[in-house]
Amino acid sequence: METVVRVAKPGVSASFDEFYAANVHRLMLQLYAYTADVGAAQDAVQEAFTRAWARWDRVADYDEPAAWVRRVALNVANNRWRRVRAARAHAGYHREEVVAEPSPDRVALARALRSLPEKHRRAIVLFHIADLAIAEIAAQEGVAEGTVKAWLHRGRTALATLLTEDEEGHHD
Repeated sequence: METVVRVAKPGVSASFDEFYAANVHRLMLQLYAYTADVGAAQDAVQEAFTRAWARWDRVADYDEPAAWVRRVALNVANNRWRRVRAARAHAGYHREEVVAEPSPDRVALARALRSLPEKHRRAIVLFHIADLAIAEIAAQEGVAEGTVKAWLHRGRTALATLLTEDEEGHHD
């Protein structure tokens, strides 16, 4: 038999446990009827009881502590519903445009770029895709402009070979 040890919060008596046991099922049913979602009802009721626990020294003195917990649970459920509705509206409004899958040429180019040495690949991407000047690439990479030119030359040469081999491989 397992023994449950409860750590009492200062100012909070075992009356909260009794209150919880006497009200949790009824409030759960009410919130389920309100939300039509068991998970949302459970979350809202547990959140409300957690808030009641934190203020039990005051809530216990209310004429109807269960009414306070029910109001909090309804507010939690309403806030959740507002967030879900806002997220759906935002998603619908900001729906991303569907981009077509890459062409076979683009896939071949990406594959060929991936096989280049990293410095050559970076120089080609920065020059041809990011539209940086050779001087800007050299400054960014901390090398001489002649080095960037060499990387571009070697990278282009290797790309031409790789793409020609890939093209020949597709025609067989």
